Amino acid sequence: MLAATAVVGRALLRSQARVVSGVSSLHTLPELPYDYNALSPVISTEIMELHHKKHHNTYVTNLNVAEEALEHAVEAGDISTIISLQAALRFNGGGHINHTIFWQNLSPDGGGEPTGELLNVIKKDFGSYDDMRSKLSAATVAIQGSGWGWLGYNKGTRSLQIATCPNQDPLKATTGLIPLFGIDVWEHAYYLQYKNVRPDYVKAIFNIANWSDVEKRLTDAMTT
Repeated sequence: MLAATAVVGRALLRSQARVVSGVSSLHTLPELPYDYNALSPVISTEIMELHHKKHHNTYVTNLNVAEEALEHAVEAGDISTIISLQAALRFNGGGHINHTIFWQNLSPDGGGEPTGELLNVIKKDFGSYDDMRSKLSAATVAIQGSGWGWLGYNKGTRSLQIATCPNQDPLKATTGLIPLFGIDVWEHAYYLQYKNVRPDYVKAIFNIANWSDVEKRLTDAMTT
């Protein structure tokens, strides 16, 4: 354990040195496709700034540190450290993956009902958009603790499915489903505005859902 901690500590110092020297890390915080205040009143400016600048950025920073530590552990043949790093890679890597999708899933011009092929597939698999929204909302609200609610695509059955993942576990690595639309129900995503009334936050998210982005993800999943 002490050896693993030392490896991570050295990786953190090297990561900080790369930032100071201007050498970019492998993973970087993606820019938002809209201003921090653009999703208000559904998501406040304060939440967006904290969520993106602080929380997502921390996942990116820690992912880079964990990956560098892993690289050195592999080079050294340090199996114990390789194993010990898996939790950090899963948590921070999942946080980076999930949030990168989340920002694109939302839009100040979003909301309403999906159209086109996305709506057709939703009707095929759920009966109606309202039924899909109700099932996704119920599953997401019911998550115990922190996690994500997802609308995903099952390439094996060629159908949409609803799933939930705890913490920052990424949907594809956890279930095999291709992530299409995710709802973050970590408290940092809504508590400053909605307090403990998670159902209100989940209901409001659909008012800024970027169905064009979701449909593109579905098209990609169906054709690749």
